[in-house]
Amino acid sequence: MKTERIVIVGAGMGALYAALTLAPRPVLMISPEQLGEGASSAWAQGGVAAAMAASDTPAAHAKDTMTAGAGTVDGEVAAMVTRHAAEHILDLTAFGTPFDRDADGNYVMSREAAHSAARVVRVKGDQAGRQIMETLIARVRATNSVQVIEGALATGLETEGERVTGVWIRHTDPASGPVLIETPAVLLAGGGSGGLYAHTTNPPRIRGQVIGFAARAGAVIADPEFVQFHPTAIDMGEDPMPLATEALRGEGAILVNADGERFMTTVHEDAELAPRDIVAREIFKQTQAGKRPMLDTRAALGAEVLTRFPAVAEACARAGFDPVENPIPVAVAAHYHMGGVDTDEHGRSSLDRLWVCGEASSTGLHGANRLASNGLLEALVYGKKAAEDIARTLGDIPEAEELTFTFPTGGEDVDEAAVIDLRRTMTTHVGVRRNADGLKQALATIAGLEAAANNETMRNMTATATLIAAAALTREESRGGHYRDDFPEQVPALAHRTKITLEAAVGIRDAAKDMV
Repeated sequence: MKTERIVIVGAGMGALYAALTLAPRPVLMISPEQLGEGASSAWAQGGVAAAMAASDTPAAHAKDTMTAGAGTVDGEVAAMVTRHAAEHILDLTAFGTPFDRDADGNYVMSREAAHSAARVVRVKGDQAGRQIMETLIARVRATNSVQVIEGALATGLETEGERVTGVWIRHTDPASGPVLIETPAVLLAGGGSGGLYAHTTNPPRIRGQVIGFAARAGAVIADPEFVQFHPTAIDMGEDPMPLATEALRGEGAILVNADGERFMTTVHEDAELAPRDIVAREIFKQTQAGKRPMLDTRAALGAEVLTRFPAVAEACARAGFDPVENPIPVAVAAHYHMGGVDTDEHGRSSLDRLWVCGEASSTGLHGANRLASNGLLEALVYGKKAAEDIARTLGDIPEAEELTFTFPTGGEDVDEAAVIDLRRTMTTHVGVRRNADGLKQALATIAGLEAAANNETMRNMTATATLIAAAALTREESRGGHYRDDFPEQVPALAHRTKITLEAAVGIRDAAKDMV
């Protein structure tokens, strides 16, 4: 099928914001689920980081971003993104997002880990992601230039040399054969890779597929080894794991273990509000030692936790926990991928006519460790910048009819047993703590799963897993979200970003698996 519509892969915040920015230019959005479902943006609880208070500045926000990023943040990117943060909050407010306000109309803000000030703009305590998404979805539904195909999954890119010319998609339920959409431009906004891990807070379908098929098409990937593990996923046996938002700790909730010990005070001067990687490793340590870690909100919030943080209250109710009376059991879970498709200041990838925004990209903002609530901000800033650059690149706005899809039969779903094996391997060997032997074992397992893969979706997943593990094996130090037991210190000479292709990662994998 051929169209003049710009194809946007994904339906999260960056995708929706880009589609609205492009209007009235014709757009086709590819969404695996109904709009609003299955996107990481809708699950984001904390909010959007922005220096909105009179006592705060974008420069302070940028400084905190660089400090959290552990030496590999692009300073110019951090300055640009934080400078534009407030205007996007105002845009979302104008769209109708019901941000929390005080009696004087000022935005109510939370303080989260590694922020020097309260600068996270929120909605109904822990409902920011869902409320912003609902606002954007309503506007997209009312925008005639945007066509949305729901129940379709992108599986690959079509290229001519170094130029992207189309996207392959298939129906998800029932599984179908592939259809090629030829298009003048593609924007990838399909999320990160948390679901490659057995313990994750990400929606079920977010398993690195978008990063994987961009890499398979030849796109340069940046910083794949840097995966952020959220320290306080609620340990209640669900997959994905519900999130106990960092805003709880910003409000004064503390971390204790089964012995009643408040353990973070001896680990870092900021205790529970230390950078996420530090808190995550300590919680993992407590779990490994059999001292079940818990988040205690009782003194800080009391019964208010039920009304001010409804998502947390709902999850606790499902599990039979009463956070008013008892601490909430927590565990570490894969949460956000700082790495992704390498992009420039306009969201352009290394391939012509391919732009990327949101968690599938790596802009240089997050470095080795994302500052809390900078993820939604990055999606908004780069969703708009990519859309504006696409419009400049393509010029005149064409006419474009809506597309009607007929999917061929005969498609295969992924082998769920293989997916389980991959996720367990990533958690065991490429998780919170890593070492050379485990990473080599992971690469050997991934290679075997890829050789046996029965469809493109699985190959996309193994491609991203290969990139993460290969880059982690190569980085012989500990920095931010990447921690090596065999190289526990930072190496100043390695304070730079990783740039890698899938071809290079497979070469590392082939060499490593021969040593297992």
